[in-house]
Amino acid sequence: MRQGKSRFADMEPGEVSPLDFAVIARDRGTVAMVAAALRHRETMLAFQPVVQSQRPDRVAFYEGLIRVLDDTGRIIPARDFIDAVETTETGRILDCVALETGLRTLQRNPQIRLAINMSARSIGFPRWMRSLKQGLQGDPTIGERLILEITERSAMTVPELVVRFMSDLQRRGITFALDDFGSGYTSLRYLRDFQFDVIKIDGAFVRGVHGDADNQVLTRAMVDIARQFDMFTVAENVESLADSRWLTEIGVDCQQGYFFGAPTVHPPWNDPAAQTVMIDRAG
Repeated sequence: MRQGKSRFADMEPGEVSPLDFAVIARDRGTVAMVAAALRHRETMLAFQPVVQSQRPDRVAFYEGLIRVLDDTGRIIPARDFIDAVETTETGRILDCVALETGLRTLQRNPQIRLAINMSARSIGFPRWMRSLKQGLQGDPTIGERLILEITERSAMTVPELVVRFMSDLQRRGITFALDDFGSGYTSLRYLRDFQFDVIKIDGAFVRGVHGDADNQVLTRAMVDIARQFDMFTVAENVESLADSRWLTEIGVDCQQGYFFGAPTVHPPWNDPAAQTVMIDRAG
């Protein structure tokens, strides 16, 4: 399986520092671990609720976060491997598996909406597009319940392609979310052209925002931008009641984070206890 070209591939042996060599070895090991999990079908989604700010006992949708099992059976979260595989063919296959698993979940659970992450590099990848087409054909409601999340950094690698891709699929009812908004360098011109349906405010601005005047200014600005472009807002990494209340006061539409529920591989819509926790925290 082609793994993509390392950024150190053209260096002479003497040009690679010990630190660079350690990074190369770590990344190769991570890619190999993910590739093995894909071969053995040891992948799954972990689901995290995104709740309405005004009614946090009500789930607006769930985010399905890809997980893999290592050779010891441990569940490995995406943050531990996504950077290493992002530009490789393994990353494209991982996006396909996440989409296929998400589509099956939507088919089996017609009462939920689900967000699935993808890289802009997967646009046009044959298996990914084929899986999406087959999933939409199988159930006419799936497109209306599917949200595709693209990170700000990924979207800016091929902005013109992302614009065309989104326009085509939005006509089929699919919703698009710009993930980690504020963490990259999105041109305001492209933000206008993208026409994302949802903006997810990066957690770096959200954690502790109730007591951080600088992040309050920046978060308000992002909410104002979203309103100007008629985009729905979601605050990521909400971890306290004080932060949640402040975000609600400034008009953030939805919130996501450990305060409302950690990602779990056990579908929370089948777990009354998980729903009770959210109701208790809403109170």
